[in-house]
Amino acid sequence: MAKQKWNDLSGGQKGAIIAAAAVDAGLRVWAGRDLATRPKDEVNGPKWLWGTGLSLVNSMGLLPGLYLVFGRRRTALD
Repeated sequence: MAKQKWNDLSGGQKGAIIAAAAVDAGLRVWAGRDLATRPKDEVNGPKWLWGTGLSLVNSMGLLPGLYLVFGRRRTALD
């Protein structure tokens, strides 16, 4: 499959890409803020590893989603 240039994409394709990028950015901000403010004993795994992954790995929202579902320990308030 040949790469398409941005100008060759339809309006719907451009919109889908922008929407996916916005969702990914929102999830990254949410997960990063949660990780930064959560005590290390409430995080499953090392905080530095989650932080590095959230900062460097482009996972199309998968890694932030994994952190939000599996990376946080449940507290009495959750």
